[in-house]
Amino acid sequence: MLGDQHFKETVELTLKVIGGKWKPVILCHLTEGTHRFGELKREMPAITQKMLTQQLRELEEDAIIDRKVYVQVPPKVEYSLTEYGLSVKALLNVMSQWGEQHQERLSEQRM
Repeated sequence: MLGDQHFKETVELTLKVIGGKWKPVILCHLTEGTHRFGELKREMPAITQKMLTQQLRELEEDAIIDRKVYVQVPPKVEYSLTEYGLSVKALLNVMSQWGEQHQERLSEQRM
């Protein structure tokens, strides 16, 4: 029974760090490399600027992403995965595989 509780707690912790509607999507984009704020916003047109800012700050606080500020005019800020954040890539791959299987299942049910 104790193992089951630990499993639930660690899944909950994972979801607290990278869960939600936008964080996995942000992380997918950052697995492709460094992005500026505007690039992320263009690649996710449905997210508000406020929500993107909030999600990026939370990922930065959890040491999943790195925020690099260049002192220039206009200001330039880049976001990338930290070395620790790269470990999320394996989880995103599993989520993608599951989503693909789920999509196939839904297609079969419609036939």
